[in-house]
Amino acid sequence: MSLRFPNDPLPLNSAFYIERPPLEELAYSEITKPGSFIRIKAPRKMGKSSLMIRLIDRAVNLYYLTAKIDFQQADEEIFTSLYKFLRWFCANVSRQLQLEPMLDEYWDEDIGSKVSSTLYFQGYLLEQINAPVVLVLNEVNRVFEHPEIARNFLSLLRSWHEEAKQTEIWQKLRLVVIHSTEVYVSLNVNQSPFNIGLSLQLPEFTLEQVQKLAAIYGLDWKDGKNAKQLMAIVGGHPYLINLALYNLVNQRNKWENIEEFLTVAPKLEGIYHQHLLSQLNTIRENPELEEVLKQIINGFREPLEAIAAYKLESIGIIKLKGSEATISCELYRLYFQEQLLQVSSLSDRLPKQAQKQGLSVSLDDVTQLINHSYFEQQLEKVWQQSAAQETLSLILCAVDYFDYYEKIYGYKTANLCLQQVADTIRYIVDLPNALIARYQRQEFAVLLPGTDLTIIWQIAEKIRQRVKSLVIPFEAQSMDGFQNSIVTVSLGIASKIPSRKCEINQIIYEASQALRESRRNEGDRISNYLPPEEEVG
Repeated sequence: MSLRFPNDPLPLNSAFYIERPPLEELAYSEITKPGSFIRIKAPRKMGKSSLMIRLIDRAVNLYYLTAKIDFQQADEEIFTSLYKFLRWFCANVSRQLQLEPMLDEYWDEDIGSKVSSTLYFQGYLLEQINAPVVLVLNEVNRVFEHPEIARNFLSLLRSWHEEAKQTEIWQKLRLVVIHSTEVYVSLNVNQSPFNIGLSLQLPEFTLEQVQKLAAIYGLDWKDGKNAKQLMAIVGGHPYLINLALYNLVNQRNKWENIEEFLTVAPKLEGIYHQHLLSQLNTIRENPELEEVLKQIINGFREPLEAIAAYKLESIGIIKLKGSEATISCELYRLYFQEQLLQVSSLSDRLPKQAQKQGLSVSLDDVTQLINHSYFEQQLEKVWQQSAAQETLSLILCAVDYFDYYEKIYGYKTANLCLQQVADTIRYIVDLPNALIARYQRQEFAVLLPGTDLTIIWQIAEKIRQRVKSLVIPFEAQSMDGFQNSIVTVSLGIASKIPSRKCEINQIIYEASQALRESRRNEGDRISNYLPPEEEVG
């Protein structure tokens, strides 16, 4: 059996789909009921899309009509007004049902967009079809980002469900709403669609289900020992379980046993790095979530800020039971404990150093490394205090073609790329006296007191190779001659012994010149500074 990387929804013929009774049968049964309303909620990568594929297939087999609206496909412009949003929505449903959109014949600004869309559904769409229609609304959380539209749209969905109780034509419509987060707009209890219909919360895998999936992957886990060890780290999260099993089978020679595999799991070189970094990026973009997560990690027992706690639960990082919050799995606890509390301690420590020295300090918002200004202040301090025979070495590291990368993939993805490179450098340069900074926009600086050129070259090479091993996609077809398909870095290194004859800016100049040399010919190189008389050719 060929293995597919477990990142996409599972197709209908996939042997790797694990049913979670009675979830599927409840959903299949509900769509047969006139005017039914199903709500499917779970954090990301819990299997919502795979269930959706099977639910649509069941509807097709019952000779129902189906329409799937994915709100991730809507342009941002669509969310600027309710008028644009509902016309976009109705036009999409029409085309999904292979009907010509007739919006202008039913739209009347005097009665408003909600009434117009209701008349459009009742007087045109439902009138034209002679079978039940299952309307699947996927990624509705995208709508939640626009509170005014969400408030109107969600109350509209409820009104259609209520209409089916008294108007036969509306009984043809069966609504399926799929989302991964809570809705945080104020809704009257009689207008909210989140207290009606069938609510399905996707559960985690049980031990028996993990063993069944392991058998499909070809692993003999009948005794339950390995399955229990894996679940002790990642719980029953379907994606995390699948990713572990895929790698255990696909890279059998990489780990001696599952214990070694699990030891590496929460670390930078572990298989979960990309997933964990994505979750960390979400946390860093929402400071209120970071603060609440720190409280939970530290065993905070007082009532938590409610909306932030619900959001953390919605993205799968914590579990709520009443007022008690716990980290979802050991993997998350270990990772966020290191990332958030380490950053916190660094934030607390640096200002005290700065206060003694009369310096101001701040961390870079994106990478949580020290910033350019504080790095140069510390460089001057180390330079002045260094012994006459102590070598100071400096690495400057830059992401190759970063301007193009940001243009192609956007600001948020570019920041995520910088975070991954920063985490890589932080992991490689695990030395107590090292100073690591975000030096320029796409550049990082590493100062290593007492380190000679041979050692610093080895460290630079580890950084270069480790960044490549992240395999961050970088497809830049618009750049003539560009050969790489992943993100790479270039590095320049310089070493000096501080003296009265040698000024501090000399080491920065030399490392910069070396970096410039490395960035020629597509980068992905290391260079060390050679004085003019030592240059070759």
